[in-house]
Amino acid sequence: MKMHFCIPVSQQRLDRLGGRYVLYSVYLDGYLFCRVRYSQLHRWNEQLRRVFGNCLPPFPPKYYLAMTASMANERRDQLEQYLQNVTVDPNMLRSDVFVDFLKLVQLDTFSITTKTASLDIFLPDGRNIQVEILTSDTAERVLEVVSHKIGLCQELLGYFGLFLIQCCKEGKFSVMKKLVDFELPYVSLQSAKVEDCKVGLRKWYMDPSLDSVLMDSAAAVALIYMQAVQDMEKEWAKPTQVQRQKLEALQKEDNQTKFLELSQEVRHYGFLQLDPCTCDYPEPGCRAVLSVGNNEISCCITLPGNQTQEIIFQMNRVKCWQVTFLAFLLSSCLKKMISEKMVKLAAENPEMIEVPEQGKSKKIPHSTKPERLLFSTKKQD
Repeated sequence: MKMHFCIPVSQQRLDRLGGRYVLYSVYLDGYLFCRVRYSQLHRWNEQLRRVFGNCLPPFPPKYYLAMTASMANERRDQLEQYLQNVTVDPNMLRSDVFVDFLKLVQLDTFSITTKTASLDIFLPDGRNIQVEILTSDTAERVLEVVSHKIGLCQELLGYFGLFLIQCCKEGKFSVMKKLVDFELPYVSLQSAKVEDCKVGLRKWYMDPSLDSVLMDSAAAVALIYMQAVQDMEKEWAKPTQVQRQKLEALQKEDNQTKFLELSQEVRHYGFLQLDPCTCDYPEPGCRAVLSVGNNEISCCITLPGNQTQEIIFQMNRVKCWQVTFLAFLLSSCLKKMISEKMVKLAAENPEMIEVPEQGKSKKIPHSTKPERLLFSTKKQD
Protein backbone atom coordinates (compact mmCIF):
# COMPACT_ATOMS: atom_id res chain seq x y z
CA MET A 1 0.00 0.00 0.00
CA LYS A 2 1.08 3.56 -0.67
CA MET A 3 2.73 5.58 2.07
CA HIS A 4 1.54 9.04 3.02
CA PHE A 5 4.20 11.09 1.26
CA CYS A 6 3.24 14.61 0.25
CA ILE A 7 5.02 17.73 -0.97
CA PRO A 8 2.81 20.64 0.08
CA VAL A 9 5.43 23.37 -0.41
CA SER A 10 8.55 24.13 -2.41
CA GLN A 11 10.99 27.02 -2.36
CA GLN A 12 13.31 28.60 -4.89
CA ARG A 13 16.92 28.83 -3.72
CA LEU A 14 20.19 30.15 -5.10
CA ASP A 15 23.16 27.84 -5.47
CA ARG A 16 26.79 28.86 -4.94
CA LEU A 17 27.13 30.01 -8.55
CA GLY A 18 24.01 32.16 -8.40
CA GLY A 19 21.81 29.73 -10.28
CA ARG A 20 18.27 28.97 -9.12
CA TYR A 21 16.93 25.61 -8.01
CA VAL A 22 13.80 24.37 -6.27
CA LEU A 23 13.91 22.73 -2.85
CA TYR A 24 10.97 20.42 -2.13
CA SER A 25 9.72 19.89 1.44
CA VAL A 26 8.70 16.24 1.67
CA TYR A 27 6.31 15.27 4.45
CA LEU A 28 5.61 11.74 5.66
CA ASP A 29 2.47 11.08 7.72
CA GLY A 30 2.02 14.80 8.25
CA TYR A 31 5.54 15.58 9.54
CA LEU A 32 8.51 17.04 7.70
CA PHE A 33 10.66 14.14 6.52
CA CYS A 34 13.29 15.83 4.36
CA ARG A 35 14.02 18.61 1.88
CA VAL A 36 15.41 17.56 -1.50
CA ARG A 37 16.21 18.91 -4.94
CA TYR A 38 14.86 17.48 -8.16
CA SER A 39 18.39 16.52 -9.20
CA GLN A 40 18.80 14.38 -6.04
CA LEU A 41 15.56 12.53 -6.70
CA HIS A 42 16.47 12.12 -10.37
CA ARG A 43 19.80 10.46 -9.50
CA TRP A 44 18.02 8.25 -6.97
CA ASN A 45 15.49 7.18 -9.57
CA GLU A 46 18.32 6.25 -11.94
CA GLN A 47 19.94 4.13 -9.21
CA LEU A 48 16.64 2.40 -8.47
CA ARG A 49 16.05 1.77 -12.17
CA ARG A 50 19.41 0.03 -12.51
CA VAL A 51 18.33 -2.38 -9.76
CA PHE A 52 14.60 -2.81 -10.41
CA GLY A 53 14.30 -2.04 -14.10
CA ASN A 54 11.06 -0.83 -15.63
CA CYS A 55 8.81 -1.74 -12.69
CA LEU A 56 9.36 1.77 -11.29
CA PRO A 57 6.61 4.38 -11.60
CA PRO A 58 7.18 7.19 -14.14
CA PHE A 59 9.54 9.95 -13.03
CA PRO A 60 8.91 13.60 -13.98
CA PRO A 61 11.04 14.60 -16.99
CA LYS A 62 13.78 17.22 -16.95
CA TYR A 63 13.06 20.72 -18.23
CA TYR A 64 15.91 22.43 -20.06
CA LEU A 65 14.23 25.83 -20.15
CA ALA A 66 12.90 27.96 -17.30
CA MET A 67 9.74 26.53 -15.76
CA THR A 68 6.53 28.52 -15.54
CA ALA A 69 4.54 28.51 -12.28
CA SER A 70 2.11 25.92 -13.67
CA MET A 71 5.01 23.71 -14.80
CA ALA A 72 6.59 23.94 -11.35
CA ASN A 73 3.31 22.95 -9.66
CA GLU A 74 2.88 20.06 -12.09
CA ARG A 75 6.39 18.78 -11.33
CA ARG A 76 5.73 19.03 -7.58
CA ASP A 77 2.53 16.98 -7.98
CA GLN A 78 4.35 14.42 -10.14
CA LEU A 79 7.17 14.04 -7.61
CA GLU A 80 4.61 13.53 -4.85
CA GLN A 81 2.89 10.80 -6.86
CA TYR A 82 6.25 9.20 -7.61
CA LEU A 83 7.17 9.00 -3.91
CA GLN A 84 3.78 7.50 -3.10
CA ASN A 85 3.92 4.92 -5.88
CA VAL A 86 7.56 3.90 -5.43
CA THR A 87 6.75 2.74 -1.87
CA VAL A 88 4.14 0.21 -3.04
CA ASP A 89 6.71 -2.50 -3.79
CA PRO A 90 7.91 -4.10 -0.51
CA ASN A 91 11.09 -5.38 -2.19
CA MET A 92 12.02 -1.83 -3.05
CA LEU A 93 11.36 -0.64 0.51
CA ARG A 94 13.89 -3.16 1.81
CA SER A 95 16.60 -2.45 -0.74
CA ASP A 96 19.86 -0.72 0.22
CA VAL A 97 19.61 1.80 -2.61
CA PHE A 98 16.17 2.87 -1.36
CA VAL A 99 17.00 3.05 2.36
CA ASP A 100 20.49 4.56 2.05
CA PHE A 101 19.26 7.55 0.05
CA LEU A 102 16.42 8.30 2.46
CA LYS A 103 18.78 8.00 5.43
CA LEU A 104 21.13 10.50 3.82
CA VAL A 105 18.48 13.13 3.02
CA GLN A 106 17.00 12.90 6.51
CA LEU A 107 20.40 13.54 8.08
CA ASP A 108 21.26 16.33 5.64
CA THR A 109 17.95 18.12 6.04
CA PHE A 110 18.33 18.50 9.79
CA SER A 111 22.14 18.91 9.76
CA ILE A 112 22.76 15.80 11.85
CA THR A 113 25.96 13.85 11.42
CA THR A 114 26.31 10.11 11.92
CA LYS A 115 27.58 9.48 15.44
CA THR A 116 26.93 7.30 18.48
CA ALA A 117 24.05 8.49 20.64
CA SER A 118 21.86 7.38 23.53
CA LEU A 119 18.13 7.11 22.89
CA ASP A 120 15.43 6.65 25.52
CA ILE A 121 12.65 4.25 24.49
CA PHE A 122 9.54 4.60 26.61
CA LEU A 123 7.52 1.57 27.58
CA PRO A 124 3.74 1.57 28.09
CA ASP A 125 4.09 1.45 31.88
CA GLY A 126 5.94 4.78 31.90
CA ARG A 127 9.44 3.38 32.36
CA ASN A 128 12.13 3.91 29.77
CA ILE A 129 15.08 1.90 28.61
CA GLN A 130 18.18 3.53 27.18
CA VAL A 131 19.85 2.07 24.11
CA GLU A 132 23.08 2.99 22.37
CA ILE A 133 22.52 3.60 18.66
CA LEU A 134 23.86 5.52 15.70
CA THR A 135 22.01 8.68 14.72
CA SER A 136 21.71 7.09 11.26
CA ASP A 137 20.04 3.91 12.55
CA THR A 138 16.61 3.25 11.07
CA ALA A 139 13.52 2.47 13.12
CA GLU A 140 13.87 -1.15 12.03
CA ARG A 141 17.41 -1.29 13.38
CA VAL A 142 16.56 0.53 16.63
CA LEU A 143 13.69 -1.90 17.21
CA GLU A 144 16.14 -4.79 16.85
CA VAL A 145 18.44 -3.20 19.44
CA VAL A 146 15.54 -2.66 21.84
CA SER A 147 14.25 -6.20 21.37
CA HIS A 148 17.68 -7.64 22.16
CA LYS A 149 17.85 -5.60 25.36
CA ILE A 150 14.42 -6.71 26.64
CA GLY A 151 14.71 -10.32 25.45
CA LEU A 152 12.10 -10.20 22.68
CA CYS A 153 12.86 -12.72 19.93
CA GLN A 154 13.39 -11.50 16.37
CA GLU A 155 10.47 -13.55 15.03
CA LEU A 156 7.99 -11.39 16.97
CA LEU A 157 9.36 -7.97 15.99
CA GLY A 158 6.67 -7.55 13.34
CA TYR A 159 4.02 -7.33 16.06
CA PHE A 160 5.61 -4.23 17.60
CA GLY A 161 6.65 -0.80 16.42
CA LEU A 162 8.21 2.48 17.45
CA PHE A 163 5.97 5.52 17.74
CA LEU A 164 6.34 9.23 18.35
CA ILE A 165 4.34 9.93 21.49
CA GLN A 166 3.58 13.25 23.16
CA CYS A 167 3.11 13.23 26.91
CA CYS A 168 0.41 15.72 27.86
CA LYS A 169 -0.90 17.19 31.10
CA GLU A 170 -2.58 15.09 33.79
CA GLY A 171 -0.85 11.91 32.64
CA LYS A 172 -2.54 11.87 29.23
CA PHE A 173 -0.62 11.17 26.06
CA SER A 174 -1.07 11.35 22.34
CA VAL A 175 0.19 8.88 19.74
CA MET A 176 1.48 11.18 17.03
CA LYS A 177 2.65 8.70 14.41
CA LYS A 178 4.05 5.27 13.74
CA LEU A 179 7.68 5.43 12.61
CA VAL A 180 8.11 3.53 9.35
CA ASP A 181 11.05 1.15 8.98
CA PHE A 182 13.32 3.54 7.05
CA GLU A 183 12.77 6.56 9.32
CA LEU A 184 15.56 7.56 11.68
CA PRO A 185 14.10 7.76 15.21
CA TYR A 186 16.87 10.00 16.51
CA VAL A 187 16.32 12.47 13.65
CA SER A 188 12.52 12.28 13.84
CA LEU A 189 12.62 13.04 17.55
CA GLN A 190 14.90 16.04 17.04
CA SER A 191 12.90 17.38 14.09
CA ALA A 192 9.39 16.93 15.54
CA LYS A 193 9.66 20.20 17.50
CA VAL A 194 6.86 19.07 19.79
CA GLU A 195 7.09 19.58 23.53
CA ASP A 196 7.48 16.41 25.62
CA CYS A 197 7.81 14.22 22.52
CA LYS A 198 9.25 10.73 23.04
CA VAL A 199 9.92 7.54 21.14
CA GLY A 200 7.69 4.79 22.52
CA LEU A 201 7.42 1.04 22.03
CA ARG A 202 3.91 -0.29 21.44
CA LYS A 203 2.29 -3.30 19.83
CA TRP A 204 1.40 -2.73 16.20
CA TYR A 205 -1.59 -4.81 15.25
CA MET A 206 -5.27 -3.94 15.24
CA ASP A 207 -6.73 -7.44 15.67
CA PRO A 208 -6.82 -8.23 19.43
CA SER A 209 -6.97 -11.96 18.75
CA LEU A 210 -3.33 -11.79 17.59
CA ASP A 211 -2.38 -11.63 21.28
CA SER A 212 -2.54 -15.44 21.17
CA VAL A 213 0.49 -15.56 18.84
CA LEU A 214 2.62 -13.89 21.52
CA MET A 215 1.59 -15.83 24.61
CA ASP A 216 4.61 -18.17 24.58
CA SER A 217 7.03 -15.24 24.88
CA ALA A 218 7.46 -13.81 28.37
CA ALA A 219 8.89 -10.55 26.99
CA ALA A 220 6.02 -10.10 24.52
CA VAL A 221 3.40 -10.89 27.17
CA ALA A 222 4.97 -8.34 29.51
CA LEU A 223 4.79 -5.66 26.81
CA ILE A 224 1.18 -6.24 25.77
CA TYR A 225 0.19 -6.54 29.45
CA MET A 226 1.76 -3.13 30.16
CA GLN A 227 -0.14 -1.63 27.24
CA ALA A 228 -3.41 -3.28 28.26
CA VAL A 229 -3.10 -1.84 31.79
CA GLN A 230 -2.26 1.58 30.36
CA ASP A 231 -5.21 1.47 27.95
CA MET A 232 -7.57 0.69 30.85
CA GLU A 233 -6.13 3.53 32.92
CA LYS A 234 -6.41 6.00 30.04
CA GLU A 235 -9.96 4.76 29.33
CA TRP A 236 -9.11 3.79 25.77
CA ALA A 237 -10.44 0.35 26.66
CA LYS A 238 -13.79 0.44 28.43
CA PRO A 239 -14.45 -2.46 30.83
CA THR A 240 -17.73 -2.83 32.65
CA GLN A 241 -17.69 -2.42 36.43
CA VAL A 242 -17.65 -6.20 36.90
CA GLN A 243 -14.84 -6.62 34.37
CA ARG A 244 -12.85 -3.83 36.03
CA GLN A 245 -13.08 -5.50 39.44
CA LYS A 246 -11.87 -8.83 38.02
CA LEU A 247 -9.05 -7.11 36.11
CA GLU A 248 -7.91 -5.22 39.21
CA ALA A 249 -7.80 -8.48 41.17
CA LEU A 250 -5.73 -10.15 38.44
CA GLN A 251 -3.44 -7.13 38.31
CA LYS A 252 -2.81 -7.39 42.08
CA GLU A 253 -1.93 -11.05 41.59
CA ASP A 254 0.30 -10.08 38.64
CA ASN A 255 -1.48 -12.75 36.62
CA GLN A 256 -0.65 -11.30 33.22
CA THR A 257 -1.95 -14.17 31.12
CA LYS A 258 -5.40 -14.25 32.75
CA PHE A 259 -5.55 -10.46 32.64
CA LEU A 260 -4.98 -10.50 28.88
CA GLU A 261 -7.48 -13.32 28.36
CA LEU A 262 -10.19 -11.33 30.16
CA SER A 263 -9.19 -8.17 28.31
CA GLN A 264 -10.29 -9.82 25.06
CA GLU A 265 -13.89 -9.40 26.29
CA VAL A 266 -13.47 -5.69 27.10
CA ARG A 267 -15.02 -3.14 24.76
CA HIS A 268 -12.37 -1.36 22.66
CA TYR A 269 -9.56 -3.54 23.95
CA GLY A 270 -6.63 -3.23 21.56
CA PHE A 271 -8.04 -0.09 19.94
CA LEU A 272 -5.93 2.99 19.29
CA GLN A 273 -7.63 6.23 20.31
CA LEU A 274 -6.87 9.31 18.26
CA ASP A 275 -6.72 12.90 19.47
CA PRO A 276 -10.09 14.67 19.83
CA CYS A 277 -11.12 16.51 16.69
CA THR A 278 -14.12 18.31 15.24
CA CYS A 279 -16.40 16.93 12.55
CA ASP A 280 -19.30 18.17 10.45
CA TYR A 281 -21.65 15.27 11.19
CA PRO A 282 -24.42 15.29 12.29
CA GLU A 283 -23.89 19.05 12.82
CA PRO A 284 -20.95 21.33 12.05
CA GLY A 285 -18.48 21.81 14.89
CA CYS A 286 -19.23 18.60 16.79
CA ARG A 287 -16.45 17.23 19.01
CA ALA A 288 -15.44 13.70 18.04
CA VAL A 289 -13.18 11.02 19.48
CA LEU A 290 -12.21 8.18 17.14
CA SER A 291 -11.08 4.75 18.30
CA VAL A 292 -9.77 2.26 15.74
CA GLY A 293 -9.32 -1.50 16.04
CA ASN A 294 -10.81 -4.97 15.61
CA ASN A 295 -12.04 -4.16 12.09
CA GLU A 296 -14.09 -1.15 13.08
CA ILE A 297 -13.93 2.61 13.57
CA SER A 298 -15.83 3.87 16.58
CA CYS A 299 -16.70 7.56 16.45
CA CYS A 300 -18.02 9.07 19.70
CA ILE A 301 -19.58 12.43 18.82
CA THR A 302 -20.53 15.11 21.33
CA LEU A 303 -23.41 17.20 20.03
CA PRO A 304 -23.76 20.95 20.78
CA GLY A 305 -26.17 20.13 23.64
CA ASN A 306 -23.55 17.79 25.21
CA GLN A 307 -25.47 14.66 24.21
CA THR A 308 -23.21 11.89 22.91
CA GLN A 309 -23.76 9.64 19.94
CA GLU A 310 -21.62 6.68 18.88
CA ILE A 311 -21.33 5.76 15.23
CA ILE A 312 -19.51 2.58 14.20
CA PHE A 313 -18.06 1.94 10.75
CA GLN A 314 -17.36 -1.73 9.98
CA MET A 315 -14.25 -2.22 7.87
CA ASN A 316 -15.86 -4.90 5.71
CA ARG A 317 -18.20 -2.19 4.42
CA VAL A 318 -15.48 0.34 3.64
CA LYS A 319 -14.49 0.49 -0.01
CA CYS A 320 -12.13 3.46 0.09
CA TRP A 321 -11.30 6.52 2.14
CA GLN A 322 -9.85 9.96 1.69
CA VAL A 323 -7.59 11.50 4.31
CA THR A 324 -7.00 15.18 4.80
CA PHE A 325 -4.99 17.22 7.28
CA LEU A 326 -4.40 15.34 10.58
CA ALA A 327 -5.91 11.99 9.61
CA PHE A 328 -2.69 10.21 8.62
CA LEU A 329 -2.52 8.03 11.74
CA LEU A 330 -6.13 6.99 11.20
CA SER A 331 -5.33 5.98 7.62
CA SER A 332 -2.28 3.98 8.81
CA CYS A 333 -4.54 2.07 11.18
CA LEU A 334 -7.06 1.37 8.42
CA LYS A 335 -4.31 0.05 6.15
CA LYS A 336 -3.06 -2.15 8.98
CA MET A 337 -6.54 -3.63 9.51
CA ILE A 338 -6.89 -4.37 5.81
CA SER A 339 -3.47 -6.03 5.74
CA GLU A 340 -4.34 -8.24 8.72
CA LYS A 341 -7.68 -9.13 7.16
CA MET A 342 -6.00 -10.20 3.93
CA VAL A 343 -3.53 -12.39 5.82
CA LYS A 344 -6.37 -14.06 7.70
CA LEU A 345 -8.41 -14.58 4.51
CA ALA A 346 -5.39 -16.03 2.74
CA ALA A 347 -4.85 -18.51 5.58
CA GLU A 348 -8.51 -19.56 5.64
CA ASN A 349 -9.28 -19.52 1.90
CA PRO A 350 -6.09 -19.46 -0.22
CA GLU A 351 -8.04 -19.80 -3.47
CA MET A 352 -10.08 -16.63 -2.77
CA ILE A 353 -7.11 -14.25 -2.69
CA GLU A 354 -5.44 -13.13 -5.88
CA VAL A 355 -1.83 -12.13 -5.24
CA PRO A 356 -1.59 -8.73 -6.95
CA GLU A 357 1.08 -7.53 -9.30
CA GLN A 358 2.30 -3.98 -8.87
CA GLY A 359 -0.30 -1.48 -9.97
CA LYS A 360 -3.12 -4.04 -10.09
CA SER A 361 -5.99 -4.25 -7.65
CA LYS A 362 -6.57 -6.96 -5.10
CA LYS A 363 -9.63 -9.18 -5.37
CA ILE A 364 -11.21 -9.81 -2.00
CA PRO A 365 -14.70 -11.26 -1.60
CA HIS A 366 -17.21 -9.03 0.20
CA SER A 367 -20.28 -10.39 1.94
CA THR A 368 -21.87 -6.92 2.17
CA LYS A 369 -22.15 -3.94 -0.09
CA PRO A 370 -19.07 -1.73 0.36
CA GLU A 371 -19.32 1.92 1.30
CA ARG A 372 -17.12 4.89 0.55
CA LEU A 373 -15.71 6.48 3.68
CA LEU A 374 -14.63 10.11 3.85
CA PHE A 375 -12.80 11.54 6.85
CA SER A 376 -11.90 15.20 6.96
CA THR A 377 -10.84 15.96 10.49
CA LYS A 378 -9.53 19.02 12.25
CA LYS A 379 -7.60 18.63 15.48
CA GLN A 380 -9.30 20.17 18.47
CA ASP A 381 -7.22 22.54 20.59
